[in-house]
Parts: sequence; C-alpha cells; structure tokens
Amino acid sequence: MNWWDDALHRATAEVLLAGALAGLVGVHVVLRRLSFFTMALTHATFPGVVAASIIGVNIIVGGAVAGAIVAVGVAALSRRRSQNTAAATGVMLSGGFALGAGLVASQNGFSRDLTSFLVGSILTVSPQDLMATAVALVVVAAVLLTCARPLRYSGFDPAGARAAGFATGGWDVVLLLVIEVAVVTIVPAVGTILALALIVAPAAAARQWSHRLSVITALAVTLGALSGLGGLYASSRWDVAAGASITLTATAVLALSTVLSRLVRTRPTVPVHLRAASA
Repeated sequence: MNWWDDALHRATAEVLLAGALAGLVGVHVVLRRLSFFTMALTHATFPGVVAASIIGVNIIVGGAVAGAIVAVGVAALSRRRSQNTAAATGVMLSGGFALGAGLVASQNGFSRDLTSFLVGSILTVSPQDLMATAVALVVVAAVLLTCARPLRYSGFDPAGARAAGFATGGWDVVLLLVIEVAVVTIVPAVGTILALALIVAPAAAARQWSHRLSVITALAVTLGALSGLGGLYASSRWDVAAGASITLTATAVLALSTVLSRLVRTRPTVPVHLRAASA
C-alpha cells in the first residue's frame, strides 16, 4: 500500500505542515496585534463557503475569495481617519456572518453539512490538500522572507516607513492577504472556528522566550508543528475530535510556556562571587 493511501499518514503530514504555516504567520499576527482581525477572517469566510456550496464549486475556493474580500475591505476601511482597524474588522465580521445567514435562508432545502469546514476534518484530507498546504507554506515563507524589511518597517514604524518611501497601506494589504492564505489553507486541519488558536498560541508562546524576530519565528514554527502533532496523537489515543484536540494542545503549549517563562524570570540568580567560590 502506498504511504499516502493511509489516512493517518496524510493527517500527520498535514498537521506538521499546517502547524508550521500557522506558526510562521502567527508571529506577525501576535506582534502586530491582529488577533481580532484573524478571528474575523476565519468567521467571515462563511458566506464564501455557502456561496460555493450553492453554485457547486470547492468550498475552500469560496472561503478564499471571501477572505480576500474581507482582508482588502478591512485594509480600506482602516485607512479612513474616522475609522479604526478594530471597528472596521467588527463591521466586516458581522457583515460576513449576516451575508452567509442570508444566503442559507434564501435557499429552500439547503442541506450541505458544513461541520467539517467549521471544526476541521483532518482524517479526510486528500493528497491535493497536502500539496496545497505545502505550496502555501513555501509561498508564504518566501513572501515573508523577501518582504521582511518593508513589512517590519511598516508594522512597527509607519511614520518612518512613509518617510522612507514605503507604501504602508499596500504592505498592510500584503500582510493581511498572507494571513488570509494561511487561514484558508489550515481549514481542513482545524476548521474556521478553531484556526485562530493554532495561529496565535504557538507565536504567543514563542514570544515569551525572546525579543528577536528570527528566534520567535523559529520557535513559533516548531511549537506550531508540535502542537499539531501532539493534538493528532491525543485525538487517536483518546478518540476525541482532532480539530478540538489540536486546538487544546496549542492552548496548553501557550499556558505551559507562560508559566515556565515566568518561573525562569523570577528565579533568583546566584551572585558571581558565590558561583566562583562554589566552583
């Protein structure tokens, strides 16, 4: 039997790739405080999923289109002086849900089961899903690496970036679209509702241990992959839902990291002269 024919093998590869992708993007989400936007993005893909089901195309494609519209809409609304990002994100979140509910209500007999899209179905991922996740990981990593300077500059010093000639609005859109790609890609693993934890928790845990972006990124990718792998193991070991198990594992990683980092910071240090004497 081919290795890819086993559902558990495919699921293992998917959680490793999805966890790494989530950790990679999560660093920018955490450092730029875009958690609320990411939550809105995961939920606002709902109308795209419903529309895709109605017209008979892949629901992931529908979610991707809806997510891109939300990302651009939030970026456009937040550029208005009278509108802040949180308000714009809240409007897009509510509007997206309302549109999705309206589409469902307008279709008599709509019976498509969207459960797997909402909470994930890791054991049903196909080789095509794995290929899509791998490609998304490579593309997102390449974009973040190539555009590291303008993205970092625009995010942490917008005024300086504008003075240096960077189009901060355009780079904000690039980052929001990168987040959107990651969200849509990891949907088969954990679903739209639970995706936020896998994106934010590993990066927030990594942030506890360093102030250097390169170190935080490496730790976040590692913790994201381990969260996915640990959650899948717990799911198969105790027969619980995989998406929920992965999310709970990522949450546990964040909680444990927070406790350990505080213990390390509060641990009393031995004076130099005492260390020399003991040596």
